[in-house]
Amino acid sequence: MSRPVALITGPTSGLGEGFARRYAADGYDLVLVARDAARLERLAAELRDEAGARVEELRADLAEAADRAVVAERLRAGVDVLVNNAGFGTSGEFWTADYALLQSQLDVNVTAVMQLTHAALPSMLAAGSGTVLNVASVAGLLPGRGSTYSASKAWVVSFSEGLANGLGGTGVGVYALCPGFVHTEFHERAGIDMAGTSSLLWLEVDDVVRETMADIAKGKVVIVPGLQYKAITTGSRVVPRNLVRALTKVVGKGRGRT
Repeated sequence: MSRPVALITGPTSGLGEGFARRYAADGYDLVLVARDAARLERLAAELRDEAGARVEELRADLAEAADRAVVAERLRAGVDVLVNNAGFGTSGEFWTADYALLQSQLDVNVTAVMQLTHAALPSMLAAGSGTVLNVASVAGLLPGRGSTYSASKAWVVSFSEGLANGLGGTGVGVYALCPGFVHTEFHERAGIDMAGTSSLLWLEVDDVVRETMADIAKGKVVIVPGLQYKAITTGSRVVPRNLVRALTKVVGKGRGRT
């Protein structure tokens, strides 16, 4: 019998790599989509050797329309799982940031998620099964210090919840993963200073992946890993919005993020 296939964007580090390794270990063949060809090749070689997975490499920059179209075409050929993990944040203030960079952030964090999900769903629906996991953020559930990043992740959460409602009974599930701070390259790449952040707020990639897979199995649409972040997001729903804004401003102080 043919093995199931998972397509994962942004798999060369952090959560994307964690999900790639988990799906390979679970017996999936992979389609890995990333900009960095060298890192992509190294990861693919490791997964072939360690897990015996067939790995297809797609070098693509999801900020570029032509590259998104290539990935969308591959998805139309059919996959069992789509993990929309690629995304990035930026540092500085919105009004002084390079607009082209902000547009690229929107294209990767939002447009790519919409386009790739749109391409993947028809074959999943025809098969009567499939999973779309959209990596959002706790920032999408709270009024964050960063306006554009938080807004992009709020869109991902709302998009995923709406699709999950619409796909009820089809055998296809859509989920939004909302992690807090995770030990990855994310903040360093964004140029965001995380010095002084409490160790209690940090999560590990393997823990996030494990909890996410367990929650998908339970059918939880919005997944918030970590007891500390479950408490924060639950509390934010009962605390006045202006107080939540004030608290998140304190947490984000000095981290200048758009």
